[in-house]
Amino acid sequence: MHYIQVQFHSLPSTETITDILSAQLADIGFETFVMQEDVLEAYVPASLFTAEKIDALLSGFPMKAEISWNYNVMEDKNWNEVWEKNYFEPIVIGDQCCIHSSFHPTEKAYDYRILIDPKMAFGTGHHQTTGLILKEILSMDLTHKSVLDMGCGTAVLAILAAMKGASPITAIDIDEWAYNNALENVQMNGADNIRVLMGGAEVLGEETFDVIFANINRNILLNDIPSYYRVLNKNGVIIMSGFYKEDITAICLKCEEEGLSFSHYAEMDQWVAVTLVK
Repeated sequence: MHYIQVQFHSLPSTETITDILSAQLADIGFETFVMQEDVLEAYVPASLFTAEKIDALLSGFPMKAEISWNYNVMEDKNWNEVWEKNYFEPIVIGDQCCIHSSFHPTEKAYDYRILIDPKMAFGTGHHQTTGLILKEILSMDLTHKSVLDMGCGTAVLAILAAMKGASPITAIDIDEWAYNNALENVQMNGADNIRVLMGGAEVLGEETFDVIFANINRNILLNDIPSYYRVLNKNGVIIMSGFYKEDITAICLKCEEEGLSFSHYAEMDQWVAVTLVK
């Protein structure tokens, strides 16, 4: 697949601006993001690249910043392999869980070791939203709990849940890259009790769950909360992330309309994970 590399220069250059910009770029088809000093390098399939979409995004950017950009057409190569080898370093969550690729094994002992080869799917644990939910999972007793992982990306949340005794588990993502990568990662970690499906909330059937993870963007969450409520068991827990602290009110109001009660939230660099109970 041919990719376009777009370099974004921001004044000021802050982590918050970069995170918001990356999230908005992901909504228009960008798949991979790498920070090189003060430059955000973003990669998009050539078939999805249009200058008009980028200019429209920047004209409505919600923070005060001067953002310029330029782009390069990349030589066609195995970008998954390049990205895995150079950018996915092992990450440790709470001193208990180590997430690493087959390119970067680790020798130290951890309670949970998850092997992830991301192949451009979101969810290695490096992003704050994934890390926040991973920390919540580490604090939970999931023994024999049925789990739904919506927007599963690499399936790292589902895999950790399986390691903590959850079963059965369903992992769902609308993106074909993520779906195929989740299947591979589930197999590599021997998590044979995880079923992977491709689609959105529309693929949810009659099966219900004790715990739901939903790490998606704010607008999709607001639209799909009724669907999550429908498949959540009584006294079940839902943990949602993919949005900022200022979005908590809107998310919780929608949840309360459906009958979900706020429990608590965790925060990292303005990103949050909110836990609610049915």
